[in-house]
Amino acid sequence: MRGIMIRSFSLSFFALCLLGATLAQAKPPKVAVPVWTDPKKAAAAHPDFKIQGEYSGEIDGKKVGVQVAALDNDEFHVLTYDGGLPGAGWDSSKIKAEKLVRSSAQTLTEDLKKVNRKSDTLGKKAPEGAIVLFDGEKTEYIEGTVKDGFFWSGGKTTQPVGDFHMHAEFRLAYKPGRPLSSQDRGNSGLYIFDNYEIQIIDTFGLDFDAANNAIPTESLSTQWCGCFYKFKEPDVPMAFPPLAWQTYDIDFTAPRFIDGEKVVNARITVRHNGVVIHDDVEMATGTGAGAKRPEKEKGLIIFQDHGNPVAFRNLWLVEK
Repeated sequence: MRGIMIRSFSLSFFALCLLGATLAQAKPPKVAVPVWTDPKKAAAAHPDFKIQGEYSGEIDGKKVGVQVAALDNDEFHVLTYDGGLPGAGWDSSKIKAEKLVRSSAQTLTEDLKKVNRKSDTLGKKAPEGAIVLFDGEKTEYIEGTVKDGFFWSGGKTTQPVGDFHMHAEFRLAYKPGRPLSSQDRGNSGLYIFDNYEIQIIDTFGLDFDAANNAIPTESLSTQWCGCFYKFKEPDVPMAFPPLAWQTYDIDFTAPRFIDGEKVVNARITVRHNGVVIHDDVEMATGTGAGAKRPEKEKGLIIFQDHGNPVAFRNLWLVEK
């Protein structure tokens, strides 16, 4: 009996040690942070929201464009471009990146003009013959959540398409409590055929050539807004601030198959906020996890849910 008790005690002690080691290695739970999906409510509740945005003017006699992105603890990530803002006169070879506290950010921008750029395709109407996926009310062409007049991330189309031109408008939540390059800061994605993802995420104020200590070293710029996920950066960083409406205009040519063998790769052109950021890019495979899935000539379009509320509106496409 005594031997049985000793063995039982030993096993129990081993189990407790194993449990303790497991708990020690477990990551602490993610702390919830405030999220705003309405710009009026964000402006009323969070003073940094009013400072965040794009500015233009002159500094030391030189024309500049400045992007100010809110971080946590009254800090801001600030990019200063010579010549103007991205897609509007910028000199991509001359960029200054810095982290500033609120008072310094206000001083920097007080002599500049705040600008609220809009895509020249914002509000573009569906042409005759287009499939209107969503225009304020749920249709037979989508499934997912419709609330407050918007279609929310986590839905998808219902009818397979092949080659197409698509117009999409999206608005990212304001979530300054997460790091600027975090994958938990307004994350979604437009997934074509469950293969090719065009990333949708709040990386406003980040530039591919201007990383500093505000950006974790493990961050991959191919996960930023406008990227083909983990495949290719956009040619121009055209992300607008969170809670500003943005546009994607996409021309997609599906891959072609003969007897089950792919003979032609997919190709994609993307305009982000009216500017070409991917010009007829050949996709030898899908992107990210989509590269592991079989490619196809026809498929659905997924508005990825990644734990963040992203609003969509004015969704339509023309199948070619």
